[in-house]
Order: sequence, then C-alpha cells, then structure tokens
Amino acid sequence: MNKSEFVLALSKKGIDLSEHQQWQFERYFELLVEWNEKMNLTALTSESDVYLKHFYDSISAGFYYSFNEQKSILDVGAGAGFPSLPIKIVFPDIHVTIIDSLKKRIGFLEHLASELKLENVHFHHNRAEIAGQDPAYRARFDVVTARAVARLSVLSELCLPFAKTGGEFLAMKGAGAEEELKDAKKALDTLGGAVGETFSFTLPEEESERTIYLLQKTRSTPKKYPRKAGVPAKQPL
Repeated sequence: MNKSEFVLALSKKGIDLSEHQQWQFERYFELLVEWNEKMNLTALTSESDVYLKHFYDSISAGFYYSFNEQKSILDVGAGAGFPSLPIKIVFPDIHVTIIDSLKKRIGFLEHLASELKLENVHFHHNRAEIAGQDPAYRARFDVVTARAVARLSVLSELCLPFAKTGGEFLAMKGAGAEEELKDAKKALDTLGGAVGETFSFTLPEEESERTIYLLQKTRSTPKKYPRKAGVPAKQPL
C-alpha cells in the first residue's frame, strides 16, 4: 500500500485526509526510517509495509470507535507511536499520552511530535506496572489502547488500571484473538473489566486477521493491581 492507495483506502472508510495530514504521514514515514537506522523502532521499513501495517492498521480502530470527541487516550507500550499517533493525526482533537519503558523511543516520539506539530501529546518514560500505581495516571483516561504488546490476559493488567470507571480499553489483536479472550476472562473479572463489542476484519492486500475488543471498565481496579514490574507477564491472572 503506497501513500496514494492509503489515502484512497481511508476515503472509502469515510476518512478524507487533508494535504497537511498527508504531509504528516509522509514525514512520519521519513523520520521512522531515518531513526530506525540508529535504533530499533520497527522491523518494517518499506513504504508499503509502513503505510499498511502501521498507519492503516492503527487507524482501523477509528472505523469502529468514535474518536471525534475530545477524549483522553493512553497508549501503553506504543513503541514508535502505534496506534495512537496515526489516530491523533486523523482525529486531532484527542489528547494522547504514551507510556513506554525505553527512553530512546521516548526521544524519537518527542522529536516526531515536534516535527509533525502535534498538540496535546505527552510522553512518559516508565513501565506500565509502575505508572499504573501512580495517582497521576491511574484511573485518569477515557480510553486506554495497546497494539500487539502482549497476550490479552497480561495486557488487561497493564492497561485497565489506567482507565476511568466508565472508560474503555481498546485492545487491538491479530490472529488467535478469540483464544486470548477466553484466557483473559479471569483477568478481566478481577480487574474490573467486561467485554463490550468485538470487531473482526482483515487487513487489505495481505488479508491478515484483525480483531478489536472494546472492553468496558465497569468498576475500579483493586489497588494491588498492576503487580510489580515483570510479574504480570510471568504470572498472568
């Protein structure tokens, strides 16, 4: 998927990019490739891969969930900014916070946001397990999102503590999502989450499976969660 095909594919979904937004994606791609030579941001660096598997795939959440209101979004383990920064470019009114454990990646994201002239974006260098116990971040966000960070049973413990009661956790998953959801049932029950809507589709061109789970934060997460750094991955709920 090249840039023109990307613009057309989004238009078919009711998203018409302005010239400025198209420039922002062009510059994003250039900076991603440039910085990737100095540090490991992504294994995908061709134009077709970045526009399809990073930009389009990230924005696909907006096909099923409304980002048109001024919402606070937290992206856990965003790496090179996916999915939240492509969503931010398309829906500029949202407020985005990214938490990532690698300081070098935060440096890239800060430079990227400056170059793209993105407003209301904030970056926090920390592990999700630690930030999730910090009152400045815990239960503060309308929407929490994560893309391909960990299995859903682990991801729920890393993400749900950040969502306000009544807020949502948007989990973007690939193949095997249904099995992950079954495994995550106990974690969701424990952490105050409940399954809302499920959206399944295939990515254009390569036809790979995608599932988006919209998980509701129905009650506050018990104070003991998230557990200490590394524990959720080693001992999933």
